[in-house]
Amino acid sequence: MYSGETDEDAEDKGVIRGKSIRTTRSSKAAETPRDLVNRQFVAERPNQLWVADFIDVSTWQGFAYVAFIIDVFAGVIVGWRTSSTMETTFVLDALEQALWARRPSGTIHHSDKGSQYVSLAYTQRLKDAELLASTGSTGDSYDNALAESFNGLYKAEVNHRKSWKTRQDVELATLEWVDWFNNRRLLERLGHIPPMEAEKANYASHTDKYLAA
Repeated sequence: MYSGETDEDAEDKGVIRGKSIRTTRSSKAAETPRDLVNRQFVAERPNQLWVADFIDVSTWQGFAYVAFIIDVFAGVIVGWRTSSTMETTFVLDALEQALWARRPSGTIHHSDKGSQYVSLAYTQRLKDAELLASTGSTGDSYDNALAESFNGLYKAEVNHRKSWKTRQDVELATLEWVDWFNNRRLLERLGHIPPMEAEKANYASHTDKYLAA
């Protein structure tokens, strides 16, 4: 249902995108999962496909790093975390939040081949949670296009709006933005309704079909 093309929504609001900086580093030594998505970022139901990535935000204290996990069906942000470092633990925290919120099974988890996402700790956690790991090519934005597009939207609507003094300021702004995006951000491709409303409508339609049967 969700195509992942967020550029047009940003243009409708007149936001300006900045130049992105590569944050993930390819892990050549690790055995990486194969690509189960093949650039087809579509899902017929919630928890069918998640995409994950993280970006850097400049503050007076240094960089803050913000990780997101997005459910492709309606674009709901199911997990996120901020950190002062790019260590694997911080993307694991975002994953744990998503797992706690969704309790998925059989979900495809797609990311680039950054060392954090192909680390033993991360891939083992995916396996333990019965998620299917999938990776694209680090440096090729098309292989993780939905996450790249989402990151651009975040930077346009949050990061480039002001100069940040502290990492905590970034965390608080991200918390507010995630709530707004999930519950109040009107997306054209969803029929001008927020992502959470689109998910609720999907669940309601399936419940009605079950009761009718």
